[in-house]
Amino acid sequence: MRTSRISRRRSIDHVLALLTGAAVAGLIAGCMTSPKTARPPVSLPKSAYPVTARTNQEDLYHGVRVADPYRWLEDDNAADTKAWVEAQNRVTFGYLGRIPERQALRDRLTKLWNFERYGLPFKEGGRYFYFKNDGLQNQSVLYTLTSLEAEPRVLLDPNKLSADGTVALSGLALSEDGQHLAYGISRSGSDWQEWHVRRVDTGEDLADHVRWVKFSGASWTKDGRGFFYSRYDEPAEQGKLTQVNKFQKLYYHRLGTPQSEDRLVYHRPDQPDWGFQGGVTDDGRYLIITVTQGTDPKNRVFYQDLATPDAPVVELLNDFDASYNFVDNDGPVFWFVTDLAAPRSRLIAIDTRNPARAQWREVIPEAAETLTSASVVGGRLIASYLKDARSQVKVFGLDGHFVREVDLPGIGSAGGFGGKREDPETFYSFSSFSTPATIYRYDVATGASSVFRAPEVAFTPADYETRQVFYRSKDATRVPMFITHKKGLKLDGRNPTLLYGYGGFNISLTPSFSVANLVWMEMGGVYAVPNLRGGGEYGEPWHQAGTKLQKQNVFDDFIAAAEWLIANRYTSPRRLAIAGGSNGGLLVGACMTQRPELFGAALPAVGVLDMLRFHKFTIGWAWTSDYGSSDDPEEFKALYAYSPLHNLRPGVRYPATLITTADHDDRVVPAHSFKFAARLQECHRGGPPVLIRIETKAGHGAGKPTAKLIEEAADRLAFLVHTLRFRPGW
Repeated sequence: MRTSRISRRRSIDHVLALLTGAAVAGLIAGCMTSPKTARPPVSLPKSAYPVTARTNQEDLYHGVRVADPYRWLEDDNAADTKAWVEAQNRVTFGYLGRIPERQALRDRLTKLWNFERYGLPFKEGGRYFYFKNDGLQNQSVLYTLTSLEAEPRVLLDPNKLSADGTVALSGLALSEDGQHLAYGISRSGSDWQEWHVRRVDTGEDLADHVRWVKFSGASWTKDGRGFFYSRYDEPAEQGKLTQVNKFQKLYYHRLGTPQSEDRLVYHRPDQPDWGFQGGVTDDGRYLIITVTQGTDPKNRVFYQDLATPDAPVVELLNDFDASYNFVDNDGPVFWFVTDLAAPRSRLIAIDTRNPARAQWREVIPEAAETLTSASVVGGRLIASYLKDARSQVKVFGLDGHFVREVDLPGIGSAGGFGGKREDPETFYSFSSFSTPATIYRYDVATGASSVFRAPEVAFTPADYETRQVFYRSKDATRVPMFITHKKGLKLDGRNPTLLYGYGGFNISLTPSFSVANLVWMEMGGVYAVPNLRGGGEYGEPWHQAGTKLQKQNVFDDFIAAAEWLIANRYTSPRRLAIAGGSNGGLLVGACMTQRPELFGAALPAVGVLDMLRFHKFTIGWAWTSDYGSSDDPEEFKALYAYSPLHNLRPGVRYPATLITTADHDDRVVPAHSFKFAARLQECHRGGPPVLIRIETKAGHGAGKPTAKLIEEAADRLAFLVHTLRFRPGW
């Protein structure tokens, strides 16, 4: 049982008085050197930061009293919280604005970002569709064309939905005849979606409007008369960005009718944590209902026969014992990628007429590599694997016999390979740390790949090299790491190095292209990405080894990567920066509090930083499958031992830190970053700056406008250039 008590908060007037513009201006002026110099000091005194009011908030967890003096910052609608945000941003942007390299970095980022980027083509109703960004457009534009040689036509331009590019396309689904597009939009980075329907031939929007959708796509019935989607009940306006999201429900929306008439297909009032994704099979016969519980990779699978009116929902896989990802069906025979009895996954077939486990058939057995997905295209099974965190793709017959391996351009990431059984072609993208995504057309029959679209960026990929190394973590576990930099790098221990990680939720980090990382390497920096436990690079055992009571393994892996880079003379502690977002923000927060002397700078982005209360906001409860919960006595001990907010210690000199978050982040609510920043500024002994940058009209990251991406990247790189004290080698 947990109890809490709170003293009367300082009055709002008092807080506002502390944070007025005049007061903040004085703080900024006080932290600067001579007014004749534009460069801010690398060290900041405590007086440079806004004063943050403390309360006597205290909670009791299983007999342990835990102070939470900045609890008031959880109320993002309160006037004092908004005043605090404004004050912190004033200090942060005042500091960043005095870094001489900031504008040059912004200019270089803008120049390199300005290249055409293409999404993967897909086909419905005899038409092709794909996304394209001309370069600096805030949002990519959806085009349609009648053949690959035809002139493309704009179907949906999200840039016209708002003046500042903060309305983003967050989902889409085409009816099988290619006549109607259902599309979801999100505003200011929120996870909440609104869905609309557009006629493909005229570009005209219909009256259909579906709201309060979150964590859901849409799937049309074969007749094109409507689509399935999942939603939550309408939240209170005041708490829509923080209120816990539970009791998701699966609905069917028929075209031309109001949402109030949508048919409830499936829900479970007895299971508040279950989520539902409804997808119609390509033959139109079945509705596949994937049932999830939080972020646990294990799931259930139910189905409904759409050919039979009012058919019951059949609980096909209801043991919650493994991951089952539906691939396709051959009539009543369903194919799944599963990790049941196969830690690195395999493909199985289940005949729904006789679904007993003894009758299941293995189509593609488990391999040494990790099977991540499969699709059926052109009468073949195309299976995507991870081999030491890099892509490998194999083609099989429908009976599981091996046909060939797809010849990929090198060490990198391949994605795509979607389509339908009758399609003779599919498309895939390939990218690496120094090569932007190139789109290829793949002829399934011959195995030939041809370039469909290749971007042109104003740099030379051949000037850079990537190598993969393996190092030992604290417990001797062998961990892979990619290292990318300019050719000819001297191993003298002086290279500025950016170490990026994630390590959670079964997510794999594979080679990917980033303009910001390219600029970092162009300046002479090293970019390193270790594949930490908690990810999915080596299957479910690798994931589980970095969860709950084993979460410390993830931090140990990351710290060991830093020590390896130092021991092998790539860099030194004062030239080493660490970065990560979301769960990766937790990673950075935990490592900088455990080993503050090991890093010169830290960049925790939209991080989960209060590990005792994360489950009390929006979808945070879903992460307990990875983190555990402070409601459990044993898991509380583990969480409390590494929670970044609770492990900041007074009088410690922490690395230069730039925390980034956004006011509309309803995935990891900004209170995590707010409270961590306040406590960090309180505890920090002084010296390197510890700042928080709070973006407005933005969320967790998806759909963020290009202009905001460039501004944030420039600020992060400028902060690193300045605090790591190196001169860019342009």
